[in-house]
Amino acid sequence: MVILSATLYFINHHPGLTILAASSIGLGVGALLALWRRQALWCMLVIPFLFLSSISLFIFPFVNALFLNAFGTSATAIIVHKQETNEMLNESYIWDYDAVLKTVDGRDVALEFNTTSVAIYPVRNEILIPPENDPFIVKYIPGFERNLVIMCDESNYGKRRKIERDRAPVEKAAGQYAVSPTNQAFIKEYRGALQAFLRKHRDDADPDLIEDYQQELDKLGQN
Repeated sequence: MVILSATLYFINHHPGLTILAASSIGLGVGALLALWRRQALWCMLVIPFLFLSSISLFIFPFVNALFLNAFGTSATAIIVHKQETNEMLNESYIWDYDAVLKTVDGRDVALEFNTTSVAIYPVRNEILIPPENDPFIVKYIPGFERNLVIMCDESNYGKRRKIERDRAPVEKAAGQYAVSPTNQAFIKEYRGALQAFLRKHRDDADPDLIEDYQQELDKLGQN
């Protein structure tokens, strides 16, 4: 597990070297086959190696996240510094992060990652990195702690994000109700949104927010 974790870490943090190594392997194997078979076309073997290594750079961060979630040990970490770089990904600047991992045996491990190399679980088509100085849950393989996956939904920042996302239907329905308090369709939608939110988050949302929503629901009635 340690060797696999280290390999995935290298691929994710050193994409240029990964492509160079894969291309070199493809060229070397192709050259040996060309000499053995006496056919120069075998040197073209470098092309599929180069193509596969390039594609893998987009796949391996997800593979790494799934691997660490399945076999990793849970711990906590915290981002202590972040800095914007001059490089861009999808029209957004890439950020470098410095963090500290607190292992299960009490050791502190200094970590570095960036927007493109970080592994986050669950796997989504978005990069959700915790804010500075906000502890979060991670998983790692003991023996190679530098490679870790951020457990978004188990961490406080992920839970806050989910609560804010689930508040959106409530706020929308509240706005409609405020415009027309006698509209039965708006009343029904507002009541349903409040009930759904309270069922999901009565135990993990801000108690003041829960109290406010409960009062609004009581005003509407439980029909």
